[in-house]
Amino acid sequence: MDKKQIAEQFISAIPHSNALGMRLTDVGEGTAEIEMPYDARFVGDPETGVIHGGAVSALMDTCCGAAAMSHPASPGGTATIDLRIDYMRPATPGQKIRARAECYHITRSVAFLRATAMDDDADRPVAQATGTFTVEAKP
Repeated sequence: MDKKQIAEQFISAIPHSNALGMRLTDVGEGTAEIEMPYDARFVGDPETGVIHGGAVSALMDTCCGAAAMSHPASPGGTATIDLRIDYMRPATPGQKIRARAECYHITRSVAFLRATAMDDDADRPVAQATGTFTVEAKP
């Protein structure tokens, strides 16, 4: 099974990711991109229509996990150890949100990642994240 299939299975196995409509759009060696459509059910502020930060957080967390799993030195499964997210602005109501994550360093037991979430305004990030994830021990 190739890394894309593994990442797709990872995402589809998480009920929360399915409920949020997440879809893997790209995967490379230690990188992943996932998009989440705008959905009024996930609005955090009814007056503005802005998506709740928790949905953005879930998107970035899932994207980082997929990137960690796709790294050539990663044997498979992963779990979040720590994830720090800086929210830079509200996502534009009605627009899908895309997260792109990169595994920039990996050891035998920990993967280090960074990610960015964007809407259609590609010049202004919605959020940025850094995180550490477990690396499954090789059999």
